[in-house]
Amino acid sequence: MAKQSPHSRRQAIKNIFLGSLALSATRDGFSRNPNFINDKESDHTMKGNINHSVCRWCYGNIPLEEFCIGVKKIGFSAIDLVGPKDWPVLRKHGIYSSMCNGAEINLEDGWNHPEFHPTLIKNYSEMIPLVAKAGYKQLICFSGSRRNLDDETGWKNCTNGLKRVIGIAEKHKVTLVMELLNSKIDHKDYQCDKTAWGVELAKRLGSENFRLLYDIYHMQIDEGDVIRTIRQYYPFLSHFHTGGVPGRREINDSQELYYPAIMKAIVDLGFNGYVAQEFIPTPKDAEGQLASLKEGVTICDV
Repeated sequence: MAKQSPHSRRQAIKNIFLGSLALSATRDGFSRNPNFINDKESDHTMKGNINHSVCRWCYGNIPLEEFCIGVKKIGFSAIDLVGPKDWPVLRKHGIYSSMCNGAEINLEDGWNHPEFHPTLIKNYSEMIPLVAKAGYKQLICFSGSRRNLDDETGWKNCTNGLKRVIGIAEKHKVTLVMELLNSKIDHKDYQCDKTAWGVELAKRLGSENFRLLYDIYHMQIDEGDVIRTIRQYYPFLSHFHTGGVPGRREINDSQELYYPAIMKAIVDLGFNGYVAQEFIPTPKDAEGQLASLKEGVTICDV
């Protein structure tokens, strides 16, 4: 056998890793809960190509019990960004927690600064088993603000910290998912603000239990080129959030993104994880907000 050069060997290892990611991204592992609901509970039948969810915080003025009922009436059965104290309410209504939270400190104090590692390691070490015990599979995490860090130092610090908990995630079959946030408008100084930055971190960790949350709203602001970027980095993406640009309002024709095309691209890739609505509804009343949510889900139900 001809001797491989160091470069060709590294490339071969990289190809094997990417291949395993691509395979795992299309497995049933990310499809956690059927979105089809008994017709008696729902007034809309989903097409079944997208697993729909919604971020709880956008509808915080609606009591959770009422929100669960409203979500099921629209025709799907998953809610994002719900912590342990509210999981019993979700279970009561047959709602799945598609992206758990509660282990993070906040969006600014994240894995890129070692001074936060002791707290984060403790939090995630305790939360990961709880997520698994509850039957859930994804737990959100954040890079944190740069605070003058260069990219290399940020990658190194995040890798060192996350390696302390990734084994626990692997053991419990829970995926840690770092969210991509824009640093131009909403989260100035956030470090994981480009898809390529998050992908490089994922490569350094080398674990199938670390992926990225591609927030379409945030990435349209910071890098654009949404569909091509999703296609390019698809093996590293395990979750999506929506939002109208500009303003994070409804995803209808009042904003610049054409969500049916984005959703079709996601479906064509074979993605079977969750797409969660994360726009802030314009109406102030619960009925109007749920109507906005139904419109958004319908737009994405390609």
